[in-house]
Amino acid sequence: MDINEILSKCDHTLLSQSATWEKIKEICDDGIKYKTASVCIPASFVKQAKEYVGDKLAICTVIGFPNGYSTTAVKCFETEDVVNNGADEIDMVINIGWLKDKKYDLLLNEIKKVKESCNGKLLKVIIETCLLTDNEKVKMCEIVSNSGADYIKTSTGFSIAGATEHDIKLFSEHIAPHLKIKAAGGISSIEDAENFIKLGASRLGTSRIVKIVKNNE
Repeated sequence: MDINEILSKCDHTLLSQSATWEKIKEICDDGIKYKTASVCIPASFVKQAKEYVGDKLAICTVIGFPNGYSTTAVKCFETEDVVNNGADEIDMVINIGWLKDKKYDLLLNEIKKVKESCNGKLLKVIIETCLLTDNEKVKMCEIVSNSGADYIKTSTGFSIAGATEHDIKLFSEHIAPHLKIKAAGGISSIEDAENFIKLGASRLGTSRIVKIVKNNE
């Protein structure tokens, strides 16, 4: 697989608590240079980053992150705020406790409300697969498929594990045709990236692919 094709599917990510503007600026420069799908950065940097990159690069950010248990109202406010600041894509975390409690209507309603707050911007729904049973993952495929969201995403990268080939296969078998897949967390090699894409992921949340390419130049 051509490396430029892989890069075009990467959300080049920096979500470290200690991220500084200099580091954010660096990944924005890399995102532009290597033509990544976006950079995924903390909400507090969205406005500055969008002003810096203009139309050269999509800015992605996260809400309800990383634990997902903010109230729906807070998630909607976060979403409206980052969209107003220039975010092009939103990655939200579901309320995992609601899923465990089988509060499926609350989950569906929340995702729909956040999607409304996106004002037409892309919404990716993080379900944190490492904390779920396969039955819960399949249920979330159904819910996200019916929510109006654009992507289902495996992981925050802040829990006990990240994306697995098993989960991408499971998603591919159970999502609606219009829903896309983002694999994130632990993607550490070109081979990993190729495998996830071949299994059905059209986005990859990773910081390492760009670093590998840079180091090989």
